[in-house]
Amino acid sequence: MTPNLKQTREIALVVVLLVVPFFFLRASLDKPGSVTAVDRIFLRVAAPIEYAVGTLARGISDSFQSYVYLVDVKADHEKLAYENARLREAVRAGEKFERENRELKNLLQLKETTPGELVSARVTQKDFSEFFRVARIVLDRGSRELAENLPVISPDGAVGKIISVEGDTASVMLTDDPHFSLDVEDARTHARGMLRGTGDPRLSTCKIGQIQAGDEVAEGDLLLTSGMGKSFPQGIPVARVTKVKQRERGSEQEVEAEPTVKFSRLDWVLVLVKPGSATTPLPAPSAPRPK
Repeated sequence: MTPNLKQTREIALVVVLLVVPFFFLRASLDKPGSVTAVDRIFLRVAAPIEYAVGTLARGISDSFQSYVYLVDVKADHEKLAYENARLREAVRAGEKFERENRELKNLLQLKETTPGELVSARVTQKDFSEFFRVARIVLDRGSRELAENLPVISPDGAVGKIISVEGDTASVMLTDDPHFSLDVEDARTHARGMLRGTGDPRLSTCKIGQIQAGDEVAEGDLLLTSGMGKSFPQGIPVARVTKVKQRERGSEQEVEAEPTVKFSRLDWVLVLVKPGSATTPLPAPSAPRPK
């Protein structure tokens, strides 16, 4: 189609759309008795056009209203999503604050019941093994307050001991480290043994040596610091027995245990800077014996 012909058709269509409503309006306003033959022709021609235009107009109006509605719904959805995210963040912040407040309260209670001079410290770094087990932690206290070999404890029990102090930080060897050892006793039977970390890269576990076959130790028993060696105060939870293998009479038992402290959840600790003169055992957390 040439440009001139196309332009002519567009002009003709515009004229028809302008003229037809005029005649339709004229015919509609006249009295029924004065309707001429031309008016009737235009009425007959205009009726389907009016219906089509009305239908199209209603369709456009409905579509526009639906579009406006969807735009409003989308805006409301985005607003609700933002508000929901804000409330979730507020809940998480509140839960974190409540958890830290609870930890600090437990830490203060432990500080009041533990003999000696203690310094609180925050865990600022956790080093992991290749299997994502916490292998070492770093504290936000340095050489002005701490020194090597000082014991580190938490409300859940013994954490380990400081192995190095540099600047304003101190590194802690954990109780499941293969180089860590501690004299412990069974809270139920008072059977004594030497706890050593296994250094398992997957699991946080310990082994208890020097427990004679005649000493009674069972799965679920809580192991406490014996107070021997004068590094850790007496009565601090260290580990819970997970496996006991009896050997022939006269030889040591094979005992495995799991530390009472969950190192991955550790945020605050206490460092025993100066041991107290008292050796009063600390209250140990109780747990039901496995059947």
